[in-house]
Amino acid sequence: MPKLVLFDIDGTLVLTGGAGMRAMNRACASVVGLADALTGIPVAGRTDWIILQDALRRIGRGLDDSLFAALRDEYIHHLRDEIELPGHGTKAVMPGIRELLDALAGRDDVFLGLLTGNFEQGARIKLEHFDLWRYFACGAFGDDAADRNALVPFALERARRCGVDVPYADVLVVGDTPHDVACALAVGAVPVAVATGSYSVDRLRGCGAEIVFEDLSETEAFMRILEDTERRGRR
Repeated sequence: MPKLVLFDIDGTLVLTGGAGMRAMNRACASVVGLADALTGIPVAGRTDWIILQDALRRIGRGLDDSLFAALRDEYIHHLRDEIELPGHGTKAVMPGIRELLDALAGRDDVFLGLLTGNFEQGARIKLEHFDLWRYFACGAFGDDAADRNALVPFALERARRCGVDVPYADVLVVGDTPHDVACALAVGAVPVAVATGSYSVDRLRGCGAEIVFEDLSETEAFMRILEDTERRGRR
C-alpha cells in the first residue's frame, strides 16, 4: 500500500530568517495601515488565514473575501523580496531534509505532498528559494481553510487527482508543532513530529505524537516508520 507523506514547511523543512513575518507585517501596514501587525500573535503551526484574522481583529476589522485577496497578494509581493534577504536567526534547510526527500522521492510506494499554513504561492516562494519545491506534486495550504485541522482532506483529495488513493491511516503528517499533530489525529492520519521548531520532544509527545524526532537527519529511522505503519495496517 502506498503512503502519502505530507510535510509542513516552516520549522520542519526550512527556516527563512523571519521572511514570512516581515512580509506579512509589510502587507498589513500597506493595505490596512496596521504596523507590526503580528506582534504578540502566535504564528507557529497556524494558517496564514487565521493569523490575518487575528491581526485584523485588533482593529475591529473582519476579513472579507476582497480584503483577504488584497492582503494575500500584497504579502506574496513582499515575500518575493524578503526571502532574498539574510533575515534574523536561522535561514536554512533543516538537518537531514535534502537526504530524506531524496530517499523518499526514490521510492515507488511513497507520494510526497505538503500540508502547511502558508498560502500556496508563499509556500512555493519559500521552497523554491531552497530548491525544495520540485519534490512536491500537490498539497494543502493556508488558502484552503483557516482551521489547520481541515487541511488533510484537501491534501488527500489532491493526491487522488494525481492517482494516489490511500486511506487516512496511510497518510503521514510531518511537522514541528502541536497543530501539525492535531490535524493528523483529527482524521486518523499518522503524526510524525520533529523538534526543529519551537517545541521540544517532550511537548510534542505530550500532545499525542507517538513518533517524535529531534531532527530528520536519521533517514533510515524515518524509513522504518513506513514499514511499521505498513505492518500495523495488515493486522
